Amino acid sequence: MAGLRARRGAAPGLLALSALGFCLMLQVSAKRPPKTPPCPPSCSCTRDTAFCVDSKAVPRNLPSEVISLTLVNAAFSEIHDGAFSHLPLLQFLLLNSNKFTLIGDNAFTGLSHLQYLSLANNNLQTLPRDIFRPLDILNDLDLRGNSLNCDCKVKWLVEWLAHTNTTVAPIYCASPPRFQEHKVQDLPLREFDCITTDFVLYQTLSFPAVSAEPFLYSSDLYLALAQPGVSACTILKWDYVERQLRDYDRIPAPSAVHCKPMVVDSQLYVVVAQLFGGSYIYHWDPNTTRFTKLQDIDPQRVRKPNDLEAFRIDGDWYFAVADSSKAGATSLYRWHQNGFYSHQALHPWHRDTDLEFVDGEGKPRLIVSSSSQAPVIYQWSRTQKQFVAQGEVTQVPDAQAVKHFRAGRDSYLCLSRYIGDSKILRWEGTRFSEVQALPSRGSLALQPFLVGGRRYLALGSDFSFTQIYQWDEGRQKFVRFQELAVQAPRAFCYMPAGDAQLLLAPSFKGQTLVYRHVVVDLSA
Repeated sequence: MAGLRARRGAAPGLLALSALGFCLMLQVSAKRPPKTPPCPPSCSCTRDTAFCVDSKAVPRNLPSEVISLTLVNAAFSEIHDGAFSHLPLLQFLLLNSNKFTLIGDNAFTGLSHLQYLSLANNNLQTLPRDIFRPLDILNDLDLRGNSLNCDCKVKWLVEWLAHTNTTVAPIYCASPPRFQEHKVQDLPLREFDCITTDFVLYQTLSFPAVSAEPFLYSSDLYLALAQPGVSACTILKWDYVERQLRDYDRIPAPSAVHCKPMVVDSQLYVVVAQLFGGSYIYHWDPNTTRFTKLQDIDPQRVRKPNDLEAFRIDGDWYFAVADSSKAGATSLYRWHQNGFYSHQALHPWHRDTDLEFVDGEGKPRLIVSSSSQAPVIYQWSRTQKQFVAQGEVTQVPDAQAVKHFRAGRDSYLCLSRYIGDSKILRWEGTRFSEVQALPSRGSLALQPFLVGGRRYLALGSDFSFTQIYQWDEGRQKFVRFQELAVQAPRAFCYMPAGDAQLLLAPSFKGQTLVYRHVVVDLSA
Protein backbone atom coordinates (compact mmCIF):
# COMPACT_ATOMS: atom_id res chain seq x y z
CA MET A 1 0.00 0.00 0.00
CA ALA A 2 2.81 2.44 0.83
CA GLY A 3 4.47 1.81 -2.54
CA LEU A 4 1.18 2.44 -4.29
CA ARG A 5 0.76 5.74 -2.48
CA ALA A 6 4.30 6.78 -3.43
CA ARG A 7 3.71 6.10 -7.08
CA ARG A 8 0.42 8.01 -6.96
CA GLY A 9 2.13 10.98 -5.26
CA ALA A 10 4.73 11.24 -8.01
CA ALA A 11 2.18 11.78 -10.79
CA PRO A 12 1.41 15.51 -10.09
CA GLY A 13 5.05 16.47 -10.40
CA LEU A 14 5.42 14.77 -13.74
CA LEU A 15 2.27 16.47 -14.96
CA ALA A 16 3.60 19.86 -13.86
CA LEU A 17 6.86 19.30 -15.72
CA SER A 18 4.97 18.26 -18.82
CA ALA A 19 2.76 21.34 -18.62
CA LEU A 20 5.78 23.59 -18.11
CA GLY A 21 7.50 22.11 -21.14
CA PHE A 22 4.40 22.60 -23.26
CA CYS A 23 4.17 26.25 -22.21
CA LEU A 24 7.83 26.79 -23.06
CA MET A 25 7.21 25.25 -26.46
CA LEU A 26 4.27 27.61 -27.02
CA GLN A 27 6.40 30.63 -26.06
CA VAL A 28 9.15 29.60 -28.42
CA SER A 29 6.59 29.04 -31.14
CA ALA A 30 5.01 32.46 -30.49
CA LYS A 31 8.38 34.21 -30.87
CA ARG A 32 9.08 32.51 -34.19
CA PRO A 33 8.55 34.99 -37.07
CA PRO A 34 5.76 34.27 -39.56
CA LYS A 35 6.73 32.44 -42.66
CA THR A 36 7.52 34.76 -45.56
CA PRO A 37 5.29 34.19 -48.61
CA PRO A 38 7.17 32.66 -51.50
CA CYS A 39 8.49 35.05 -54.15
CA PRO A 40 6.50 34.71 -57.42
CA PRO A 41 8.37 32.77 -60.13
CA SER A 42 8.67 35.90 -62.31
CA CYS A 43 10.22 37.98 -59.53
CA SER A 44 13.41 38.28 -57.52
CA CYS A 45 12.69 39.28 -53.93
CA THR A 46 14.41 40.43 -50.80
CA ARG A 47 12.66 41.28 -47.56
CA ASP A 48 11.50 44.69 -48.80
CA THR A 49 12.08 44.73 -52.59
CA ALA A 50 10.72 42.87 -55.60
CA PHE A 51 11.97 42.94 -59.21
CA CYS A 52 9.62 41.24 -61.65
CA VAL A 53 10.04 40.44 -65.36
CA ASP A 54 7.41 39.08 -67.77
CA SER A 55 4.71 39.03 -65.07
CA LYS A 56 1.21 38.20 -66.29
CA ALA A 57 -0.36 40.40 -63.61
CA VAL A 58 0.60 42.58 -60.67
CA PRO A 59 2.00 39.99 -58.19
CA ARG A 60 -0.34 39.44 -55.29
CA ASN A 61 1.74 37.15 -53.00
CA LEU A 62 4.46 39.61 -52.06
CA PRO A 63 5.38 40.49 -48.49
CA SER A 64 3.37 43.43 -47.23
CA GLU A 65 6.65 45.04 -46.09
CA VAL A 66 7.78 45.54 -49.68
CA ILE A 67 8.70 49.19 -50.22
CA SER A 68 10.09 48.91 -53.74
CA LEU A 69 8.48 47.15 -56.71
CA THR A 70 9.76 47.05 -60.27
CA LEU A 71 7.79 45.59 -63.19
CA VAL A 72 9.60 45.24 -66.52
CA ASN A 73 8.32 43.80 -69.80
CA ALA A 74 5.01 42.90 -68.17
CA ALA A 75 2.82 40.51 -70.13
CA PHE A 76 -0.34 42.58 -69.53
CA SER A 77 -1.45 45.96 -70.86
CA GLU A 78 -3.95 47.27 -68.28
CA ILE A 79 -3.44 48.38 -64.69
CA HIS A 80 -6.76 48.05 -62.90
CA ASP A 81 -8.15 50.02 -59.96
CA GLY A 82 -6.51 49.18 -56.64
CA ALA A 83 -3.81 47.13 -58.38
CA PHE A 84 -1.26 47.89 -55.61
CA SER A 85 -3.53 48.31 -52.58
CA HIS A 86 -2.10 45.10 -51.05
CA LEU A 87 1.28 46.87 -50.79
CA PRO A 88 0.43 49.91 -48.64
CA LEU A 89 4.09 50.59 -47.67
CA LEU A 90 5.34 51.05 -51.22
CA GLN A 91 7.73 53.98 -51.59
CA PHE A 92 9.17 53.22 -55.02
CA LEU A 93 7.13 51.94 -57.95
CA LEU A 94 8.89 51.44 -61.29
CA LEU A 95 6.59 50.49 -64.16
CA ASN A 96 8.84 51.53 -67.00
CA SER A 97 9.48 49.69 -70.29
CA ASN A 98 6.19 47.87 -70.49
CA LYS A 99 3.25 47.93 -72.90
CA PHE A 100 0.67 49.56 -70.68
CA THR A 101 -2.05 51.28 -72.68
CA LEU A 102 -4.72 51.74 -70.00
CA ILE A 103 -4.52 52.74 -66.37
CA GLY A 104 -7.56 52.64 -64.11
CA ASP A 105 -8.85 55.84 -62.50
CA ASN A 106 -7.91 54.55 -59.02
CA ALA A 107 -4.90 52.41 -59.94
CA PHE A 108 -2.69 54.00 -57.25
CA THR A 109 -5.22 54.27 -54.47
CA GLY A 110 -3.93 53.37 -51.01
CA LEU A 111 -0.29 54.27 -51.76
CA SER A 112 0.04 57.07 -49.25
CA HIS A 113 3.81 56.43 -48.81
CA LEU A 114 4.73 56.46 -52.49
CA GLN A 115 7.62 58.84 -53.24
CA TYR A 116 8.86 57.74 -56.67
CA LEU A 117 6.74 56.62 -59.64
CA SER A 118 8.13 55.67 -63.07
CA LEU A 119 5.72 55.11 -65.98
CA ALA A 120 8.34 55.77 -68.64
CA ASN A 121 8.53 54.06 -72.03
CA ASN A 122 5.05 52.62 -72.19
CA ASN A 123 2.31 53.07 -74.82
CA LEU A 124 0.32 55.60 -72.82
CA GLN A 125 -1.62 58.11 -74.91
CA THR A 126 -3.65 59.54 -72.05
CA LEU A 127 -3.95 59.37 -68.27
CA PRO A 128 -7.04 59.30 -66.04
CA ARG A 129 -7.94 62.69 -64.63
CA ASP A 130 -6.33 63.40 -61.23
CA ILE A 131 -4.73 59.96 -61.03
CA PHE A 132 -1.83 61.40 -59.02
CA ARG A 133 -3.99 63.30 -56.54
CA PRO A 134 -3.97 60.48 -53.87
CA LEU A 135 -0.15 60.43 -53.89
CA ASP A 136 0.33 63.07 -51.21
CA ILE A 137 4.13 62.82 -50.82
CA LEU A 138 5.14 61.95 -54.37
CA ASN A 139 8.57 63.50 -55.01
CA ASP A 140 9.50 62.22 -58.47
CA LEU A 141 7.44 61.24 -61.51
CA ASP A 142 8.81 59.91 -64.79
CA LEU A 143 6.46 59.85 -67.79
CA ARG A 144 9.05 60.07 -70.57
CA GLY A 145 8.87 57.92 -73.67
CA ASN A 146 5.07 57.73 -73.97
CA SER A 147 2.93 58.77 -76.95
CA LEU A 148 0.77 61.32 -75.19
CA ASN A 149 -2.15 62.72 -77.18
CA CYS A 150 -2.31 66.31 -76.01
CA ASP A 151 -6.06 66.81 -76.39
CA CYS A 152 -8.62 67.76 -73.79
CA LYS A 153 -7.97 64.57 -71.84
CA VAL A 154 -4.52 65.93 -70.98
CA LYS A 155 -5.63 69.42 -69.96
CA TRP A 156 -5.86 68.39 -66.31
CA LEU A 157 -2.23 67.20 -66.46
CA VAL A 158 -1.07 70.58 -67.75
CA GLU A 159 -2.90 72.27 -64.85
CA TRP A 160 -1.47 69.78 -62.33
CA LEU A 161 2.09 70.23 -63.62
CA ALA A 162 1.77 73.98 -63.16
CA HIS A 163 0.99 73.65 -59.45
CA THR A 164 2.57 70.42 -58.17
CA ASN A 165 5.71 70.22 -56.03
CA THR A 166 6.57 66.87 -57.61
CA THR A 167 9.65 66.80 -59.81
CA VAL A 168 8.58 65.69 -63.28
CA ALA A 169 10.99 64.98 -66.12
CA PRO A 170 10.12 66.77 -69.40
CA ILE A 171 7.19 65.16 -71.27
CA TYR A 172 6.47 65.69 -74.97
CA CYS A 173 3.32 65.45 -77.05
CA ALA A 174 3.05 62.87 -79.85
CA SER A 175 -0.20 64.32 -81.22
CA PRO A 176 -2.19 66.23 -82.46
CA PRO A 177 0.02 67.68 -85.22
CA ARG A 178 -0.17 71.25 -83.86
CA PHE A 179 1.29 70.10 -80.53
CA GLN A 180 3.65 67.39 -81.78
CA GLU A 181 7.06 67.56 -80.03
CA HIS A 182 5.80 70.34 -77.77
CA LYS A 183 6.63 70.03 -74.07
CA VAL A 184 3.48 69.28 -72.07
CA GLN A 185 4.66 71.56 -69.27
CA ASP A 186 4.72 74.50 -71.70
CA LEU A 187 1.28 74.08 -73.30
CA PRO A 188 -0.93 77.18 -72.78
CA LEU A 189 -4.26 76.30 -71.21
CA ARG A 190 -6.07 78.73 -73.50
CA GLU A 191 -5.26 76.41 -76.42
CA PHE A 192 -7.59 73.74 -75.01
CA ASP A 193 -11.17 74.24 -76.19
CA CYS A 194 -12.67 71.44 -74.13
CA ILE A 195 -16.26 72.54 -73.57
CA THR A 196 -18.81 71.17 -76.02
CA THR A 197 -22.57 70.84 -75.94
CA ASP A 198 -25.24 68.39 -76.97
CA PHE A 199 -29.01 68.16 -77.29
CA VAL A 200 -30.28 64.97 -75.65
CA LEU A 201 -33.84 63.66 -75.60
CA TYR A 202 -35.33 64.66 -72.26
CA GLN A 203 -39.10 64.08 -72.42
CA THR A 204 -41.51 62.68 -74.97
CA LEU A 205 -45.04 64.11 -75.17
CA SER A 206 -47.12 61.38 -76.73
CA PHE A 207 -49.13 63.56 -79.13
CA PRO A 208 -48.60 65.66 -82.27
CA ALA A 209 -48.67 69.45 -82.09
CA VAL A 210 -48.16 72.32 -84.51
CA SER A 211 -47.08 75.17 -82.21
CA ALA A 212 -45.50 75.61 -78.79
CA GLU A 213 -45.51 78.78 -76.66
CA PRO A 214 -43.97 78.95 -73.16
CA PHE A 215 -45.19 81.61 -70.73
CA LEU A 216 -44.91 82.70 -67.11
CA TYR A 217 -48.02 83.32 -65.06
CA SER A 218 -48.19 83.84 -61.28
CA SER A 219 -44.52 82.82 -60.97
CA ASP A 220 -45.14 79.45 -62.61
CA LEU A 221 -43.93 78.22 -66.00
CA TYR A 222 -46.42 76.89 -68.54
CA LEU A 223 -46.49 75.73 -72.14
CA ALA A 224 -49.36 76.16 -74.60
CA LEU A 225 -49.54 73.64 -77.45
CA ALA A 226 -51.87 73.71 -80.46
CA GLN A 227 -53.10 70.15 -81.01
CA PRO A 228 -55.60 69.85 -83.85
CA GLY A 229 -55.43 66.06 -83.58
CA VAL A 230 -57.13 66.13 -80.17
CA SER A 231 -59.14 69.32 -80.87
CA ALA A 232 -57.55 71.36 -78.13
CA CYS A 233 -55.10 73.94 -76.99
CA THR A 234 -53.30 71.95 -74.32
CA ILE A 235 -51.74 73.77 -71.36
CA LEU A 236 -48.85 72.02 -69.61
CA LYS A 237 -47.23 73.15 -66.36
CA TRP A 238 -43.58 72.73 -65.46
CA ASP A 239 -43.10 70.62 -62.33
CA TYR A 240 -39.99 72.03 -60.62
CA VAL A 241 -39.74 69.01 -58.30
CA GLU A 242 -40.09 66.25 -60.87
CA ARG A 243 -38.53 68.48 -63.54
CA GLN A 244 -41.10 67.48 -66.13
CA LEU A 245 -43.98 69.03 -68.07
CA ARG A 246 -47.33 67.93 -66.64
CA ASP A 247 -50.90 68.16 -67.95
CA TYR A 248 -52.70 71.20 -66.60
CA ASP A 249 -55.73 72.23 -68.68
CA ARG A 250 -57.30 72.14 -72.15
CA ILE A 251 -59.14 74.70 -74.23
CA PRO A 252 -61.54 73.29 -76.85
CA ALA A 253 -60.15 74.01 -80.33
CA PRO A 254 -61.15 71.53 -83.08
CA SER A 255 -58.77 72.91 -85.73
CA ALA A 256 -56.20 74.88 -83.73
CA VAL A 257 -53.06 75.99 -85.55
CA HIS A 258 -51.73 78.37 -82.89
CA CYS A 259 -52.41 79.00 -79.21
CA LYS A 260 -50.84 82.30 -78.16
CA PRO A 261 -50.71 83.12 -74.42
CA MET A 262 -50.58 86.77 -73.35
CA VAL A 263 -50.31 88.14 -69.82
CA VAL A 264 -51.82 91.65 -69.81
CA ASP A 265 -52.10 93.55 -66.53
CA SER A 266 -51.54 90.29 -64.60
CA GLN A 267 -54.42 88.65 -66.48
CA LEU A 268 -53.87 85.60 -68.67
CA TYR A 269 -55.39 85.40 -72.14
CA VAL A 270 -54.96 82.76 -74.84
CA VAL A 271 -55.62 83.61 -78.47
CA VAL A 272 -56.83 80.45 -80.20
CA ALA A 273 -56.35 80.58 -83.98
CA GLN A 274 -58.25 77.93 -85.95
CA LEU A 275 -58.44 76.94 -89.61
CA PHE A 276 -62.18 76.29 -89.39
CA GLY A 277 -64.94 77.32 -87.03
CA GLY A 278 -63.59 80.75 -86.19
CA SER A 279 -60.86 81.98 -83.85
CA TYR A 280 -61.33 83.04 -80.24
CA ILE A 281 -59.76 84.63 -77.19
CA TYR A 282 -60.01 82.86 -73.83
CA HIS A 283 -59.45 84.32 -70.37
CA TRP A 284 -58.19 82.48 -67.30
CA ASP A 285 -60.48 83.01 -64.33
CA PRO A 286 -58.45 82.44 -61.12
CA ASN A 287 -61.68 82.28 -59.07
CA THR A 288 -63.12 79.35 -60.98
CA THR A 289 -59.68 78.09 -62.10
CA ARG A 290 -60.82 77.59 -65.66
CA PHE A 291 -60.62 79.21 -69.08
CA THR A 292 -63.70 81.04 -70.30
CA LYS A 293 -64.31 82.45 -73.77
CA LEU A 294 -63.81 86.22 -73.78
CA GLN A 295 -64.53 87.15 -77.41
CA ASP A 296 -64.64 86.02 -81.03
CA ILE A 297 -62.22 87.18 -83.72
CA ASP A 298 -63.92 88.51 -86.86
CA PRO A 299 -64.13 85.47 -89.22
CA GLN A 300 -64.44 87.74 -92.26
CA ARG A 301 -61.11 89.33 -91.46
CA VAL A 302 -59.22 86.24 -90.23
CA ARG A 303 -60.20 83.33 -92.48
CA LYS A 304 -57.25 80.94 -92.44
CA PRO A 305 -54.72 81.89 -89.76
CA ASN A 306 -51.25 80.44 -89.94
CA ASP A 307 -49.18 82.29 -87.31
CA LEU A 308 -49.57 84.67 -84.35
CA GLU A 309 -47.23 87.25 -82.86
CA ALA A 310 -47.86 89.20 -79.63
CA PHE A 311 -45.88 92.31 -78.66
CA ARG A 312 -45.94 95.69 -76.93
CA ILE A 313 -45.36 99.07 -78.55
CA ASP A 314 -45.17 102.21 -76.40
CA GLY A 315 -46.87 100.40 -73.52
CA ASP A 316 -49.81 99.04 -75.56
CA TRP A 317 -50.41 95.34 -76.21
CA TYR A 318 -51.01 94.02 -79.74
CA PHE A 319 -51.23 90.72 -81.51
CA ALA A 320 -51.02 90.10 -85.25
CA VAL A 321 -52.46 87.16 -87.19
CA ALA A 322 -50.91 85.99 -90.46
CA ASP A 323 -53.75 84.90 -92.74
CA SER A 324 -52.94 82.34 -95.45
CA SER A 325 -56.22 82.42 -97.34
CA LYS A 326 -56.47 84.11 -100.73
CA ALA A 327 -59.34 86.30 -99.55
CA GLY A 328 -57.99 87.12 -96.09
CA ALA A 329 -55.60 89.71 -94.75
CA THR A 330 -52.95 89.71 -92.06
CA SER A 331 -54.55 91.69 -89.23
CA LEU A 332 -53.45 93.63 -86.18
CA TYR A 333 -55.45 93.70 -82.91
CA ARG A 334 -54.97 96.03 -79.95
CA TRP A 335 -55.86 95.59 -76.30
CA HIS A 336 -58.18 98.26 -74.92
CA GLN A 337 -59.59 98.08 -71.37
CA ASN A 338 -61.47 94.79 -71.53
CA GLY A 339 -60.79 93.22 -74.89
CA PHE A 340 -58.82 93.10 -78.14
CA TYR A 341 -60.11 95.21 -81.00
CA SER A 342 -59.29 95.27 -84.69
CA HIS A 343 -56.65 97.93 -85.27
CA GLN A 344 -55.22 97.52 -88.79
CA ALA A 345 -55.42 95.28 -91.86
CA LEU A 346 -52.06 94.42 -93.41
CA HIS A 347 -50.96 92.71 -96.57
CA PRO A 348 -54.24 91.43 -98.10
CA TRP A 349 -54.47 88.69 -100.73
CA HIS A 350 -51.00 87.29 -100.34
CA ARG A 351 -51.38 83.96 -98.50
CA ASP A 352 -49.17 84.99 -95.58
CA THR A 353 -47.51 82.18 -93.65
CA ASP A 354 -45.42 83.72 -90.86
CA LEU A 355 -44.80 86.87 -88.81
CA GLU A 356 -41.77 88.19 -86.96
CA PHE A 357 -41.80 91.23 -84.68
CA VAL A 358 -38.46 93.06 -84.43
CA ASP A 359 -37.90 95.87 -81.94
CA GLY A 360 -34.44 97.20 -82.62
CA GLU A 361 -32.93 100.66 -82.55
CA GLY A 362 -36.21 102.07 -81.21
CA LYS A 363 -37.98 101.24 -84.48
CA PRO A 364 -40.58 98.46 -84.09
CA ARG A 365 -40.95 96.43 -87.28
CA LEU A 366 -43.16 93.59 -88.42
CA ILE A 367 -41.87 91.23 -91.12
CA VAL A 368 -44.51 89.25 -93.01
CA SER A 369 -43.50 86.21 -95.07
CA SER A 370 -45.63 84.72 -97.82
CA SER A 371 -45.58 81.67 -100.07
CA SER A 372 -46.56 83.87 -103.03
CA GLN A 373 -44.15 86.82 -102.83
CA ALA A 374 -41.07 88.21 -101.13
CA PRO A 375 -41.27 89.03 -97.39
CA VAL A 376 -42.54 92.53 -96.63
CA ILE A 377 -41.12 94.75 -93.89
CA TYR A 378 -43.48 97.12 -92.05
CA GLN A 379 -42.24 99.86 -89.74
CA TRP A 380 -44.30 101.36 -86.92
CA SER A 381 -45.31 104.96 -87.36
CA ARG A 382 -45.71 106.62 -83.98
CA THR A 383 -47.65 109.51 -85.47
CA GLN A 384 -50.16 107.28 -87.25
CA LYS A 385 -49.95 104.49 -84.65
CA GLN A 386 -49.91 101.98 -87.48
CA PHE A 387 -47.48 99.87 -89.44
CA VAL A 388 -46.34 101.37 -92.74
CA ALA A 389 -44.81 99.32 -95.56
CA GLN A 390 -41.06 99.96 -95.70
CA GLY A 391 -39.84 97.54 -98.36
CA GLU A 392 -39.36 93.92 -99.41
CA VAL A 393 -36.67 91.31 -98.87
CA THR A 394 -36.15 90.80 -102.56
CA GLN A 395 -33.46 88.11 -102.25
CA VAL A 396 -36.05 85.49 -101.22
CA PRO A 397 -39.14 85.41 -103.43
CA ASP A 398 -41.01 82.91 -101.23
CA ALA A 399 -40.36 82.19 -97.55
CA GLN A 400 -42.40 79.87 -95.37
CA ALA A 401 -41.03 81.29 -92.12
CA VAL A 402 -39.01 84.34 -91.09
CA LYS A 403 -37.01 84.79 -87.87
CA HIS A 404 -34.33 87.21 -86.77
CA PHE A 405 -31.37 87.42 -84.42
CA ARG A 406 -28.57 89.80 -83.51
CA ALA A 407 -24.89 88.89 -83.32
CA GLY A 408 -22.72 91.70 -82.02
CA ARG A 409 -23.87 94.86 -83.77
CA ASP A 410 -25.31 93.06 -86.78
CA SER A 411 -28.92 92.08 -87.45
CA TYR A 412 -29.78 88.94 -89.40
CA LEU A 413 -32.84 87.34 -90.95
CA CYS A 414 -33.35 83.59 -91.24
CA LEU A 415 -35.78 82.63 -94.02
CA SER A 416 -36.89 79.03 -94.56
CA ARG A 417 -38.12 77.75 -97.91
CA TYR A 418 -40.03 74.61 -98.79
CA ILE A 419 -38.42 74.39 -102.22
CA GLY A 420 -34.84 75.57 -102.53
CA ASP A 421 -32.25 76.64 -99.98
CA SER A 422 -33.09 78.55 -96.84
CA LYS A 423 -31.23 81.84 -96.51
CA ILE A 424 -29.36 83.78 -93.86
CA LEU A 425 -29.30 87.53 -94.62
CA ARG A 426 -27.47 90.38 -92.90
CA TRP A 427 -28.72 93.96 -92.73
CA GLU A 428 -26.15 96.25 -94.33
CA GLY A 429 -27.74 99.58 -93.38
CA THR A 430 -29.80 100.10 -96.52
CA ARG A 431 -30.47 96.55 -97.68
CA PHE A 432 -30.07 92.88 -96.80
CA SER A 433 -27.25 90.81 -98.26
CA GLU A 434 -27.04 87.02 -98.34
CA VAL A 435 -24.34 85.49 -96.15
CA GLN A 436 -25.31 81.82 -96.23
CA ALA A 437 -27.56 79.28 -97.95
CA LEU A 438 -28.69 76.14 -96.07
CA PRO A 439 -30.07 73.04 -97.84
CA SER A 440 -33.65 72.70 -96.63
CA ARG A 441 -35.96 70.85 -99.01
CA GLY A 442 -39.36 70.50 -97.35
CA SER A 443 -38.71 73.07 -94.63
CA LEU A 444 -41.62 74.73 -92.85
CA ALA A 445 -39.91 75.68 -89.61
CA LEU A 446 -36.67 77.23 -88.46
CA GLN A 447 -35.70 78.98 -85.25
CA PRO A 448 -32.52 80.75 -84.09
CA PHE A 449 -32.05 80.70 -80.32
CA LEU A 450 -29.43 81.51 -77.72
CA VAL A 451 -28.38 79.23 -74.85
CA GLY A 452 -25.80 80.50 -72.39
CA GLY A 453 -23.96 82.59 -74.95
CA ARG A 454 -24.09 79.89 -77.65
CA ARG A 455 -26.23 80.61 -80.70
CA TYR A 456 -28.00 77.83 -82.56
CA LEU A 457 -30.38 77.46 -85.47
CA ALA A 458 -32.92 74.61 -85.70
CA LEU A 459 -34.01 73.85 -89.27
CA GLY A 460 -36.73 71.26 -89.80
CA SER A 461 -37.88 69.34 -92.85
CA ASP A 462 -40.73 67.08 -93.90
CA PHE A 463 -38.29 64.81 -95.74
CA SER A 464 -35.20 64.50 -93.54
CA PHE A 465 -33.90 64.88 -90.00
CA THR A 466 -33.89 68.22 -88.24
CA GLN A 467 -30.54 69.95 -88.51
CA ILE A 468 -29.10 71.93 -85.59
CA TYR A 469 -26.52 74.52 -86.62
CA GLN A 470 -24.18 76.47 -84.35
CA TRP A 471 -23.02 80.01 -85.03
CA ASP A 472 -19.31 80.32 -85.77
CA GLU A 473 -18.33 83.77 -84.56
CA GLY A 474 -15.08 83.82 -86.49
CA ARG A 475 -16.62 82.87 -89.83
CA GLN A 476 -19.88 84.73 -89.16
CA LYS A 477 -21.81 81.69 -90.37
CA PHE A 478 -23.73 78.72 -89.05
CA VAL A 479 -21.95 75.35 -89.10
CA ARG A 480 -23.67 71.99 -88.90
CA PHE A 481 -23.75 70.75 -85.32
CA GLN A 482 -26.21 67.90 -84.74
CA GLU A 483 -29.10 65.93 -86.22
CA LEU A 484 -32.37 65.35 -84.34
CA ALA A 485 -34.86 62.68 -85.34
CA VAL A 486 -38.00 64.84 -85.46
CA GLN A 487 -40.79 63.95 -87.90
CA ALA A 488 -42.35 66.86 -89.81
CA PRO A 489 -41.66 69.63 -87.24
CA ARG A 490 -43.92 72.66 -87.41
CA ALA A 491 -42.08 74.84 -84.93
CA PHE A 492 -39.12 74.95 -82.57
CA CYS A 493 -39.26 76.58 -79.19
CA TYR A 494 -36.51 77.30 -76.67
CA MET A 495 -37.70 77.17 -73.06
CA PRO A 496 -35.47 77.77 -70.01
CA ALA A 497 -36.90 75.82 -67.06
CA GLY A 498 -34.85 76.42 -63.94
CA ASP A 499 -31.45 74.86 -64.58
CA ALA A 500 -32.83 72.87 -67.53
CA GLN A 501 -32.44 74.48 -70.95
CA LEU A 502 -35.04 72.87 -73.21
CA LEU A 503 -35.71 72.80 -76.95
CA LEU A 504 -39.24 71.74 -77.90
CA ALA A 505 -40.03 70.30 -81.32
CA PRO A 506 -43.78 70.05 -82.00
CA SER A 507 -44.37 67.47 -84.73
CA PHE A 508 -47.28 67.30 -87.16
CA LYS A 509 -46.91 63.56 -87.74
CA GLY A 510 -45.40 62.15 -84.57
CA GLN A 511 -44.72 62.77 -80.92
CA THR A 512 -43.71 66.16 -79.61
CA LEU A 513 -40.13 65.85 -78.42
CA VAL A 514 -38.38 67.80 -75.68
CA TYR A 515 -34.58 67.99 -75.86
CA ARG A 516 -32.28 69.23 -73.14
CA HIS A 517 -29.18 71.29 -73.84
CA VAL A 518 -26.25 69.81 -71.91
CA VAL A 519 -22.71 71.12 -71.53
CA VAL A 520 -19.95 68.50 -71.72
CA ASP A 521 -16.42 69.06 -70.44
CA LEU A 522 -14.21 66.88 -72.63
CA SER A 523 -11.32 67.31 -70.20
CA ALA A 524 -13.23 65.60 -67.39
